Amino acid sequence: MESKNYKLTVVKADQVDFDVRKQMSEIFSEGFSQWLVFFSKDKNKIAKAFAHMFVLNQFYVAIANNKIVGMTACTDGADRSVRLNKKELRKHLGFFKGSMAAIFLKKEFEAPFEEFPPNTGSIEFVGTASEFRGQGVAFQIIKHIIENAPYNDFVIEEVADTNTSAMTLYYKLGFEEYKRKPLPEIRAKKIGINNFLSLKYVKK
Repeated sequence: MESKNYKLTVVKADQVDFDVRKQMSEIFSEGFSQWLVFFSKDKNKIAKAFAHMFVLNQFYVAIANNKIVGMTACTDGADRSVRLNKKELRKHLGFFKGSMAAIFLKKEFEAPFEEFPPNTGSIEFVGTASEFRGQGVAFQIIKHIIENAPYNDFVIEEVADTNTSAMTLYYKLGFEEYKRKPLPEIRAKKIGINNFLSLKYVKK
């Protein structure tokens, strides 16, 4: 893909010949920090706290000009794409908040899927560097995964119904909604989300 004077290359994160964790964690912090404000409002601190967690052979990254500009994980539903280390979280977030992150986010990030269908890939942790958003980076990564990962079906779990840019991207790629989980009214009003949607792509 050629765009704005750069060439985009998509590869597995464990095949990159430089340390990708710092840049991946910065993308993670930019994209997911709104959900992590309890632990810190400092995006740099969030990035440092979670840089350790990526299981690199489960991630695909987009590279432009020797920089990681996007990332997405794809797992088989059994192996996890991230593993949290309590010691690292405490080191960067402090003892209390680091311990809380280890407890609550471990359940969120590492909980096994229930009755996960066979021959299916789970698309997770889709993120793009802020200066490359709107340039088709996530589209190219997920398209690459669909074309190259050894699965017939792909699912994306719990996309906020208010995340219109993500929903537009996934529909453009051919994903379709197959399930929605409504939030309790009080929580829905608090976070501005009514439903979490689950999407599925089936190879023709």
